[in-house]
Amino acid sequence: MSRLPQLTEDPSGLLEQTRRQLGRVPNLYAAMANGPSALAGYLAMHDKLAHGVLRVRLREQLALLVAQENECTYCVSAHTFRGQKVGLTEEQLLRTREAADDTDPHADAVLRIAREIIRHKGRVSDEALAEARAAGVTDAELAEIVAHIALNTLSNYFNHLARPELDFPEVTA
Repeated sequence: MSRLPQLTEDPSGLLEQTRRQLGRVPNLYAAMANGPSALAGYLAMHDKLAHGVLRVRLREQLALLVAQENECTYCVSAHTFRGQKVGLTEEQLLRTREAADDTDPHADAVLRIAREIIRHKGRVSDEALAEARAAGVTDAELAEIVAHIALNTLSNYFNHLARPELDFPEVTA
């Protein structure tokens, strides 16, 4: 049972905006609507990053990796579901959760540096950074990787607090 109400209406109109964009309102958003500014900030950052340099598949992989690292079953479930929708296979989804994607060397480098950023709280070694750059990870991508980690950590931590009802097929983190 959710620890925060999952709202169906909100005066800010953010849930209706979400419904129009996604076709439905995931329970994460319905719970986050208790704090309209939090939901508005989350949606704004999500929207801006959707227009960044990282393609949709890699954004989903980052979200799945962050959810796994933060042990967020809700988000692992949601991003496994969304990952399937963008064409990731079961094997690729599992490898993403381990920060490995041997079918795409660039994605592999992005996931490995992202895991280093998460595990070392941004304090990655010069060697890890040089390895990512040697694999073609650009400075723009590095900036967006950190932003995606922040965005997804926000949703992971919020889920840990709110415990919204799972509305995706369950995949345990």
